Amino acid sequence: MRRLLPALFPALLLASAAAAAPAPHSSFLTLDTHLDTGISFARPGWDFAARHSYDTDISQLDIPRMQDGALDGGFFAIYTEQGPLSAKGYADALAFARGRSDLIDRTIAANSKAIRPALTAADARRLDKAGTLIAFKSMENSYALGEDLSLLAEFHRRGVRLASPVHSANNQFADSATDTPKWGGLSPLGKAWVQEMNRLGMVIDASHASDAAFDRMLALSTRPIILSHSSLRSTFDHPRNLDEGRLKQLAAKGGAMCISTIFMSPMNMTPARAEVFGQYEHSDRLTPAQQADMVAKWRALDKSEPMWAADFEAYMTMVLRAIAVAGVDHICFGADWDGGGGLKGIEDIAALPKVTERLRAAGYSDADLAKMWGGNVLRIVEAAQN
Repeated sequence: MRRLLPALFPALLLASAAAAAPAPHSSFLTLDTHLDTGISFARPGWDFAARHSYDTDISQLDIPRMQDGALDGGFFAIYTEQGPLSAKGYADALAFARGRSDLIDRTIAANSKAIRPALTAADARRLDKAGTLIAFKSMENSYALGEDLSLLAEFHRRGVRLASPVHSANNQFADSATDTPKWGGLSPLGKAWVQEMNRLGMVIDASHASDAAFDRMLALSTRPIILSHSSLRSTFDHPRNLDEGRLKQLAAKGGAMCISTIFMSPMNMTPARAEVFGQYEHSDRLTPAQQADMVAKWRALDKSEPMWAADFEAYMTMVLRAIAVAGVDHICFGADWDGGGGLKGIEDIAALPKVTERLRAAGYSDADLAKMWGGNVLRIVEAAQN
């Protein structure tokens, strides 16, 4: 036996090292809480199942890039542009939201060998275990509901499990972070919206809401709430961002902030950028050739007049600060892919493993990373549904 020990010792060392080796990024159930990729689902000639290049296409994720291990799934957003608070405005918005919901469903169904819908946290875990990508649905801006809260139940039946009351302008439910206050937070209908969200088991998303609206949602909700794609105000003083005091309050009530890549600096929305951004928002009307021209203009502007002044290093500084304030149980990720997010060094989902590497270098464990990449989001989904 003594003769065997020297021979066995190197093998034992290798086994011990292997046991202590950190898990690769691909081993975590990685979710993003705000994916605007639905805007590309209707683009002529664009295929969710095809691999696209960031240099030659406007999109920041597709199925092949998700399968690379960077992203296991997330919440595909039904975004509805804010319009007039009128019967016609509501009707037009509702028709659009229903259409976008159907489009997401059709796209996921057409690619069911690779990605499938999830309605619960258990669904997400089951799909991940089976090696299948995960598609939750969310609603960004409840403006499309008009003044009929029974429509929330319709969108719940359509698979929506997370929703925000407001976007970039005040509406019938709440004050926006980027508008002049009208309601002092939530309207009476907005307070009823919170109750109905809780009753249906849907997660409340406070991104884009004013500070006062956030305060009221946090106080009124009987379930933890989330910010699906927000940045820290201590990084850049912008009303769209969350201050550290409110982040602590969010954590104290079991919620989580999913860190975005937007509004870490002033938005450099020049006339040229605004024009091409407007083309992107209506890219379903563009031919493939017109889309290629749009992408070429967008990438040229990225070089000559970038939309954001921040980069990957600044992003990680903010992420680490947010974790220090809220703790690993209350941080998640929602970079705003395909909705204006992305920075130099973190241009698309292929960069997500770099975030894991940096968090690990900062001393965070596999258990910590598992919470932040997906565990916290699923905990909040379960809390809403319970």
